[in-house]
Amino acid sequence: MNPLEDAGRAARDGAEAAERTAETVTDHPVFGGIARGGFVMSGLVHVLIGWFALRVALGDSGQDADQSGALRTVAAAPGGNLLLWIGGLAMLALALWHLAEAYFGAKWADDDCRRVTHVVTTLGKAGVYGALGVTALRFAAGGSSDSGQQTSELTAGLLGSPVGRGAVVLLGLVVLAIGGYHVVKGAGRGFEDDLRPPGDQRISMVVLVTGVIGYIAKGVALIAVGILFGWAAIGSDPEKATGLDGAFQTVASLPAGAVLLVVVAVGVMLYGVYAVLRSRYAPL
Repeated sequence: MNPLEDAGRAARDGAEAAERTAETVTDHPVFGGIARGGFVMSGLVHVLIGWFALRVALGDSGQDADQSGALRTVAAAPGGNLLLWIGGLAMLALALWHLAEAYFGAKWADDDCRRVTHVVTTLGKAGVYGALGVTALRFAAGGSSDSGQQTSELTAGLLGSPVGRGAVVLLGLVVLAIGGYHVVKGAGRGFEDDLRPPGDQRISMVVLVTGVIGYIAKGVALIAVGILFGWAAIGSDPEKATGLDGAFQTVASLPAGAVLLVVVAVGVMLYGVYAVLRSRYAPL
């Protein structure tokens, strides 16, 4: 027997066993139920972000209208820490499910273009849910963070060199592309591909309305964030790049911006409602 062949066979057997285990775990109803809780937590965060953005539009900027502000509010509520522990772990489970989906979906894709698109979008979702889950657990453990300040500090560090400035521009373009993707997905009702059709026609209408308006509104908010990254790079001003809260503040300062921000804020809250509905109708 060739030792190298034995080692290679053992490695292949181990990889196949790990693959089967991962597929069994992610397909298990208990794991799926936990991961669905990640959609609910994401929905809660978006509803709170939308509510804070609405308050910004009405002239009250007392709370950051971003993920940090939303999680800080949950942590301060009675039983909030427990909810953050549960929600954070659920979002990490949802991130793991998307990682598995990226692998197995790519494995069974019938062409290279579809395979690459599936992997990029699914890994992106895994990264979003994973980051939000880790942040929620940080708040649950008594820590804190400020998304706007962290974004501004990161941008300040990059703007010190031409390469870093180019990286900020590139980041802005990526965020713009993600925002555009959300707008197109909402307007084209592409989100319906992510769901099993609800049996009740009234629920289907709620899913349709919240999905279309929610995706478009979230896309507009992300486009505003991307524009601010570009503005920060052009003017070498990191204070312009302060994430969602800064984007909402900037929109509110524009002529008729308060009206636009009210529309976007309501849309972001509707996206949160859609996310909760997705916890019921997404095929996990």
